[in-house]
Amino acid sequence: MAVSNLSPAPRASASSRSHPEAKPGYGKRSVPDQRPPRKGEFALLPERERHIAGYVDALPEGAAMDIKSLARSQPLYGQMAVGSALRALGVAGHLRHVRCLSGEGGQVRWVTRTFWSRIARDNEWWEAFLAAEERGSAPQEAAAPLPPWVPAVPAASEAPASVPAQPPVTTVPQQRTAEPEPQPQPEPEATVDRPSPAFLALARLGRTDSRLALSAADCAALEQAAAEWFVRGVDADYLTHVLTAGLPASVDSPFGFVRRRLRDKIPPRLPAAVLAVPGTPVRRLIVECTECGVPGRPEAFRDGLCRPCRPLDPA
Repeated sequence: MAVSNLSPAPRASASSRSHPEAKPGYGKRSVPDQRPPRKGEFALLPERERHIAGYVDALPEGAAMDIKSLARSQPLYGQMAVGSALRALGVAGHLRHVRCLSGEGGQVRWVTRTFWSRIARDNEWWEAFLAAEERGSAPQEAAAPLPPWVPAVPAASEAPASVPAQPPVTTVPQQRTAEPEPQPQPEPEATVDRPSPAFLALARLGRTDSRLALSAADCAALEQAAAEWFVRGVDADYLTHVLTAGLPASVDSPFGFVRRRLRDKIPPRLPAAVLAVPGTPVRRLIVECTECGVPGRPEAFRDGLCRPCRPLDPA
C-alpha cells in the first residue's frame, strides 16, 4: 500500500524572499483570522499543491501571484504545473482570484488580487468574506472640487480687505543699451499621430503571448472595441490579462479570438456619478475563475470555478 508523502510544506526560503512584488494594489492579500504557521501545514494536499501552497504562504503581502512569476521562482514546476496547482488550491478553498475596481489616487482602474487563506475555507465563507470586502470598500459621499477656473465666492459676512495706498513711484531715467539681435525661431515640429492606448494594448498582445499576435490592420480594426474597455475604467494591464487568460493550446485566428473576447468579456459600465468623484475608493469587486479567468459575481462561482469549468455533478 502506497503511503503519501506527508513532509511539511517549505517555509520562507531564499527564492521566496527574492520573489518579485506586484504593482501597487495588485498581488497577494491574506485574509483575516489566520492561524500561525505550523509544522506539517498543507500535509493533506498532493505533493505539488503542498509545495506551491507552502511557497505562496511564505510570500509577503503584495507579492506577484501571476503564473509566470510563480513559475519563474519554481525550479521543479513550469507554468502549466503552477497553473494547475493554483486551480487545485482554489478548489480546496485556499485562494480566490478577485478583480477590484480601485479609485484611489484619482485614477479608476481594475486591479487583480489573490486572496490567500492558510486555512481551507468553504464556499459560504468565501462568499461572506468577499461580500464584506466589497461593502468595506464602498465610497463615502464627497463633494466634487471646484474646477480651477471657478473663483471662490467669499461669504456675505466677509468684508474685502482694505488695500494700503502705494507710495508714488519716481521714474529714474536709465541709460539706453544696445538691443540684442533677434534669434532665429526654431521651426515647429511636424505633428505625429500617436497611437491610442487601446491600439498599443492590442499591439503588445503578441509580445505577451505569441498566440495572439495581431497585425497593424487587425489592431486598427479592433481599436474601437478595445477603447470601450478603457471608457469603462480599465487599464492596459487588465485588458491584457483578460484577453490572454486561459488560452487554448493553439489559436487559429488571433483576430477572431480577440474580437470575440472583447465582446464577451467586456466589464460592466459604472455609473457616471461614481467615476466623477476622484480620490475615493470605488465599490466594485468581481471574482475571477481560477481555470479560465472569466469574471463574475462571487455567488456564480463554486470552488473558485465558473459553471463551464466545474465538473458535472454525477447526481
